Amino acid sequence: MDSAAGILEILERGSASSVFPVLDHPYYHLAASRMSLFRSEQDWALVFDEFAFSPRVGRPTIMVVTFASRLHARNPRTDYTAQERRNWFAQHPHDEFAAFYPLGGHVRGEFERVDPAMRTLELRGREVPLPAIGEYAKYGIELVEPPHVKVYELCRYLAAVHREDVLATEAERRVNVPPELSPLQRLDEWHHPNRFLNETPAGSETFQQLAAVLASGDVSKYRPSQPPNNHWRFWPNGGNL
Repeated sequence: MDSAAGILEILERGSASSVFPVLDHPYYHLAASRMSLFRSEQDWALVFDEFAFSPRVGRPTIMVVTFASRLHARNPRTDYTAQERRNWFAQHPHDEFAAFYPLGGHVRGEFERVDPAMRTLELRGREVPLPAIGEYAKYGIELVEPPHVKVYELCRYLAAVHREDVLATEAERRVNVPPELSPLQRLDEWHHPNRFLNETPAGSETFQQLAAVLASGDVSKYRPSQPPNNHWRFWPNGGNL
């Protein structure tokens, strides 16, 4: 089992290589986030899942980022050459990324707006009505181009009303976690370091304490003193590129 310092070093390398989540990433409008810890006597895993919209991807996405002492079922990266795959795995021995798409069909119209012809959408295989314009404000979502609705604004509404459906399922969350690891802790709120203020996991109270939890298996070592900031409203610059 890695020490807390060893776990922090892995997270720090992930931050330096832009794998560790940046909640105001310039390509993504954040809608929801969650963090899960897993452990066995020999191994550990820390998993982030984020629901977000990127104009570059073009569809609402669940991004699952796994850091672990040992990864399971790694992405085969079939679009890489054999040498590129070897290089990637050598450079990223403890982190992996997977993407999932909880919404079926097409929601994006022109100018990153929700298609105005839509009245319902498919969420995890069931039909969900789109909200009336007045519903967004109830959840702190201020439309930037009313009466038009941006796709990321719809994502934030869905995260408020259907949170469990827009974050990863247990199977999606565990996609790269060795199956023998047991759930240890799950966090829906935490204080996340701001990379654009030069904050990193190693200097973060949150991740110092969580590294100690993973190393020891003792969840009482997580005693945060800083208020949570992982809600999208704390990261207004996300998705601006």
